[in-house]
Formats: sequence, structure tokens, C-alpha cells
Amino acid sequence: MVILFDRFNLPDDIYEIIFATKQQKIVAKLLIQNIKENGKEIGKTEMSLFATKLHEGELVAYIDEEPYKGKKVKLSYNKRQFYDRILTPMKSMGLIDYDLYKKTYRISDKFNKDMIRVGLMWLRELNK
Repeated sequence: MVILFDRFNLPDDIYEIIFATKQQKIVAKLLIQNIKENGKEIGKTEMSLFATKLHEGELVAYIDEEPYKGKKVKLSYNKRQFYDRILTPMKSMGLIDYDLYKKTYRISDKFNKDMIRVGLMWLRELNK
């Protein structure tokens, strides 16, 4: 995944930097919130239930985005697109880890470590 950003107009919300659309941003935020509420780790079944609720339009959440701010909203997002555009990129960027043995998803700090590594790579390039 490629992240393009303007350092002079950097948004306060990390999700706005990572995801292209407002809808993707909202769904990704809700996913992370859901994982946090479940002890920072959820199983494959819980992830599937989350995706199915989204797909069927049964996920009810408070959204901090205008014009829905402070209101309960029913959300709908295609299950396949959820896996392709939200979960898979979050796994590949190191925001979420998947444990093959335990079959669980957990929030990860690998994204931060990789961004630091990218910065160090740039410093090495400058000093060549």
C-alpha cells in the first residue's frame, strides 16, 4: 500500500492519512475500536461477525464525523471490500497482526517501527 501525504497539511487523524475515502476511515476506526473493546485481540470468528454485521447493515455505532456527530448510525459496508480495502491493508502495514496458530487478530505497533525504519533509511540516503 502506498501512503501519500503533504507534510504541510498533515491531518490530525491517522486514518485520514492511511485511507482514501471517508467511509474506509470510519470502518477502520470502528474495527480498531472493536478490537480494543475486546482486550486488543479478537478471533477469526469475531472478525467474521464484525464483517457480516457491516455487510448486512446491522452495525450500529456512534460516529464522530459530521453530519453524524454524536448520533447512532447504522453502517453498511460490503464484506469483500472490507477484507480487501480495510483489513488486508491494515495487516500489510503492520497496524493489525494475525496469529496463524491462535487464529486471532490483534492491534500491533509494527507500523510505528516501520515508519521509524523508513525515516532512518532516508537519513542514511542523505548521508551517502
